[in-house]
Amino acid sequence: MQIAHLVVTVLAAAMSGFSAYSLLSRADWVVQAMVEYRVPRTWWTPLGLAKAAGALGLLAGLVLPVVGLAATVGLALYYLGAVVTVIRARSYAHVPFPLVYLAPAVVAYGLGLAA
Repeated sequence: MQIAHLVVTVLAAAMSGFSAYSLLSRADWVVQAMVEYRVPRTWWTPLGLAKAAGALGLLAGLVLPVVGLAATVGLALYYLGAVVTVIRARSYAHVPFPLVYLAPAVVAYGLGLAA
């Protein structure tokens, strides 16, 4: 179970880290979505930093489980907020995307509890 926990945690951190990098580097596909969802530009950097902190927190949680819990809760709230934002923008086809990023973080935490 420890190997599964390690693999899923690293995957979740990599996914959130990639998402953070994409937002912070203003990748075209991310900028288009943020504009479509009407997220103010002034929020983009703090949101990217929050995702980066969550990714680092997941990795730190491998050594300090309480940090992993905090990162998981933070990322869960972030991605659930993203779902709400997508729904408010009426981009219903995009709702699954934040959930794809949320799932590995939650599974990683669950595997950590089982270990």
